[in-house]
Amino acid sequence: MEALFAITLGIMTASGVYLLLRARIFPVVMGLTLISYAVNLFIFAMGRLGTGIPAVIGKSSEYGDPLPQALVLTAIVIGFAMTAFVLVLALRSIGEFATDHVDGREPRP
Repeated sequence: MEALFAITLGIMTASGVYLLLRARIFPVVMGLTLISYAVNLFIFAMGRLGTGIPAVIGKSSEYGDPLPQALVLTAIVIGFAMTAFVLVLALRSIGEFATDHVDGREPRP
């Protein structure tokens, strides 16, 4: 199961990097989103989450670590805010330069 999880994270990260290098606004936003999802899943994997373990300390001899969950929740909120900021910036760029290329210039053929 760990190998499948690692392969999935690798594919998500590689797809995100590929989309970041596309030099158009929508693929760049999707690439950033894919990379943030991959990082969130990586944080969950490093937290060694267990099934059937209570999250409250004192109810059992074993308990789930709340730190990875708190980190991922914080990363989701920050990721959503950054995605909204990048979209507003992209719309401003399209209005200003009349192109969706990330540097504001169309490449020469």
